[in-house]
Amino acid sequence: METYSAETIQPELKALKDWQFANNGIEKKFVFSNFTQALGFIVQVGVMAEKRNHHPELFNVYNKVTIRLTTHDASGVTDKDLDLAKAIDGIQ
Repeated sequence: METYSAETIQPELKALKDWQFANNGIEKKFVFSNFTQALGFIVQVGVMAEKRNHHPELFNVYNKVTIRLTTHDASGVTDKDLDLAKAIDGIQ
């Protein structure tokens, strides 16, 4: 499975909204009006991830959610991560 580097990921990131490459993964922060909305979003992401058998790292503090995507068995960002990021962007 081919992984992206900090350089090769740049054209792909332009097609995504506000995702950043960091530490062999891509990350995005989301802010909601309250905890209930943040939690609902996490559940939607979880369902998408389960269908793809590709699970993100999720971090939640009150109304803030940070998602980190990386393909652990490839030790970096792959097309699986980009596909899930595009699907997540489609939720909002």
